[in-house]
Amino acid sequence: IQRHPSIVYFLTMLVGAGGNAGNQSAVRIIRGLATGSITSTTQWQFLKREVKMAVLISTLITAVGFVRVLLFGTDMVDTIAISVALCAIVFI
Repeated sequence: IQRHPSIVYFLTMLVGAGGNAGNQSAVRIIRGLATGSITSTTQWQFLKREVKMAVLISTLITAVGFVRVLLFGTDMVDTIAISVALCAIVFI
């Protein structure tokens, strides 16, 4: 942290993005189980759709996050590290 203090400035962005993405997925699964739309026959369709959405959302948020971090004047190594972390947090 002493060598890369700019990473600390974006921790709230990383944590917030991960919380929002995880919450959305959990709500969709719980709703699907409660309504009966997720069954043993539809679970793979549901999983496939969720993976597609995870790829799309993580790509979009990573691109926006990259630009945001870059505009704050952060050096390229830290910008890439923050962007990769953002992508991993949102996708997983």
